[in-house]
Amino acid sequence: MIKIGNLNKSFITEDVKTLALNNVSFNVKKGEFTAIMGPSGCGKSTLLNIIGMLDSGDSGSYIFNGQEIGKFNEKEFAELRKSNIGFVFQKFNLIDELTVFENVELPLIYLNISKKERRNRVKKVLKRMQIDHRSKHFPKQLSGGQQQRVAISRAVVTNPKLILADEPTGNLDSKNGIEVMNLLSELNKEGATIIMVTHSDRDAKYADRVIHLLDGKIAFESRANIKENKELAASV
Repeated sequence: MIKIGNLNKSFITEDVKTLALNNVSFNVKKGEFTAIMGPSGCGKSTLLNIIGMLDSGDSGSYIFNGQEIGKFNEKEFAELRKSNIGFVFQKFNLIDELTVFENVELPLIYLNISKKERRNRVKKVLKRMQIDHRSKHFPKQLSGGQQQRVAISRAVVTNPKLILADEPTGNLDSKNGIEVMNLLSELNKEGATIIMVTHSDRDAKYADRVIHLLDGKIAFESRANIKENKELAASV
């Protein structure tokens, strides 16, 4: 599904050039759950932003569903992104002035989905995420765990091919964090491809494999502890 080849990305501030990604190459298969780990500043979020088409590399290749998109412009990125990728962020990124229902509905409006279809989809996904009883509430009226359920609902309501999660449990307590990871795991079992940036060893155990970054390079890859993963999910 995703093929990254010799990807490089640099940032220049006050005449100082920082190499954020250095010849990064890896593939992600359809339906795979991949975690990306590493110390702060190693390039994790930069890599996720490029995969999510929020940024582009300086050089290298990026193939998404068989299409080379490395040289796409912003308009082309936006069109491909809105119909193929769902985002889950650490800080939720919900719009305070919109209700839960309206926050989840927003991506469907951008896709010009009919009002009736939007209503049906939003109701279905909110029920699935067990947050439908809060559909008329505003984000500030919700707990952190509830806000992340809304954020996941918004990410999946378009039935995206890829879900990108950036520290999805970073602002949650342990109980809510495990609940969110179980939701992501369920979505993956149903066929969603997930790439997740995390500092959490616990969260990484939900993935099929873990890519470890260091100084903008892939240091090594490891497989998740499947047995421990299943025991953790079953304990909640």
